[in-house]
Amino acid sequence: MTAQTSMLHIRVDDDIKDQATLALTAMGLSVSDAVRLFLRRVVVDQAFPLELKVPNAETRAAMLESRAMMAGRKARFATSDALFADLEKASSK
Repeated sequence: MTAQTSMLHIRVDDDIKDQATLALTAMGLSVSDAVRLFLRRVVVDQAFPLELKVPNAETRAAMLESRAMMAGRKARFATSDALFADLEKASSK
């Protein structure tokens, strides 16, 4: 016996939808699968399944830096090896 389903319509920025679709596809999920998982967690936990907080000053600065880098299409590191080397250096401090 199949459960009765209903249609859910939401409005999302086209760019966000496209980026989310790509990320979810890489995980083997559709956007519909992700929404169903999200709603299932709400039902099971009786809570919003993500931690929501007002970002502190350091996080806000990082967000602004990230947005500027994305807008300028400029990465902080030339290669992934450079990124990992910097992460290793920072974690050893």
